[in-house]
Amino acid sequence: MNTVSQQLKDSLFSGLKKGISSFVWILKILIPISFLTMVFVYSGWMSHLDFLLEPVMATLSLPPEAALPLLVGVLTGPSAGIASMAALPLNTEHMTLIAIFILISHALIQEGVIQSQSGLPIFMATFIRLAASALTIVVVAWFLPSGQSVVGVATRMTISHVPFPTMLGNWCVDTLFLCSKILLIIMPLMCILEIMKQFNLIDHIVKPLTPLLKILGLEKKVGVLWLTAVVFGLLYGAAVIVEATKKGNFTREELHQLQVSIGINHSMLEDPALFLSLGLSPFWLWVPRIFAAIIAVHILKLFYRIKSSIAAPGITIRHE
Repeated sequence: MNTVSQQLKDSLFSGLKKGISSFVWILKILIPISFLTMVFVYSGWMSHLDFLLEPVMATLSLPPEAALPLLVGVLTGPSAGIASMAALPLNTEHMTLIAIFILISHALIQEGVIQSQSGLPIFMATFIRLAASALTIVVVAWFLPSGQSVVGVATRMTISHVPFPTMLGNWCVDTLFLCSKILLIIMPLMCILEIMKQFNLIDHIVKPLTPLLKILGLEKKVGVLWLTAVVFGLLYGAAVIVEATKKGNFTREELHQLQVSIGINHSMLEDPALFLSLGLSPFWLWVPRIFAAIIAVHILKLFYRIKSSIAAPGITIRHE
């Protein structure tokens, strides 16, 4: 009994220590990038890019007005994207397509940095997510019925000409709330994972996920990291993922496959639920991302197989 008690104490202490270290690491990324993004959005520079984005919007079956919520969502996150959508006269079809795009490609700078710290270069991560977003909504647009036009309702986060001190104050409050939320998630999560590792419980949890991981194109040993990102998201789950990748227990290909999968398909509980407030169908908010992640990982695996076969040295037969 004393041994078990001591193991539990050691696990909790180790988890708290790693949780604090990881939280500080996340703050170093989150705060400066979030602040610079807020300044960029406030500056209004995005409005000067509309003329460049209009042709792109047409190929995505979206009106030019959709450029604003897409840009806001890509630079910030789903909440700001929703606020921007709510202020525009968009029909349900357009809102669904925008929602899918933002769910896959949001906070690309912040999350791209996190992915680069845990196995996937930031430019590769960003390109894959943007490509997956565009291709997914192009395909989904074929199946969506035309929606009726709706009138947008302005919300607190709508991009408007508010005084900078007001926007700065809102940013401080939102950032403080986000950091608190991250801390409350990371600390118990790191402790639980340390306890799981101490008592060899991880294999028992991952084992039932093996069939699903196989469909997703992922290895069994990345199951815990995949589950962490799917439940908590890239930002909240970053501490766990980075901590695990530092140990060097994964190959480069395994990390790339994991990062491609969770880059497209993460935070499956919280983020899609936010868009339900717009009256969108749950099917389109959850299902397309899953299929996009599966296809992307299997394409990546095929690429590695082809690359490996080309790079493999030729076999020569010596005749005695």
